[in-house]
Amino acid sequence: MTGVALVAAAAGELLAHPSVNYVATLPGSSGTGAAFLGEFVIALILMSVVLIVSNTQKIARFTGLFAGVCLAAFITFEAPISGMSMNPARTFGSAALPHLWNSLWIYFLAPPLGMLAAAAVYLRLKHAVACAKLHHQNQLRCIFCEISGRETEGDMSFGSVPWL
Repeated sequence: MTGVALVAAAAGELLAHPSVNYVATLPGSSGTGAAFLGEFVIALILMSVVLIVSNTQKIARFTGLFAGVCLAAFITFEAPISGMSMNPARTFGSAALPHLWNSLWIYFLAPPLGMLAAAAVYLRLKHAVACAKLHHQNQLRCIFCEISGRETEGDMSFGSVPWL
């Protein structure tokens, strides 16, 4: 919200212009139902990709790359449907100044539901998550599974995860 306010102060009426509309995340021409479904689906896909890739030893180090490709595809194909938010804080920040509250519920509800659905399906299919950290290729101890980077050099074995 502060960032939008600073840009509004610097840009004046340009940020309020109808073609910019405070860079607000709003449903596309298909309406709120399509926007809700779009946000749900992209959150479900992104969370599924992160869970699958980060827990597959051979490709875990590429999790960020896979997530980036997903985001690029979402911006290209899904943004016209819902505005492609997946971030309630970003959506709220852009909606606060122009008071665009009518569709805000979509961006607070659909992404968490999509991510929860992806996690539930993943757990049902895979039964366990090896670790929540995206990679172990450094010298730092993992705060999630307690494995230090030295233990996994050249090896992505996760060991026992105490919280499973």
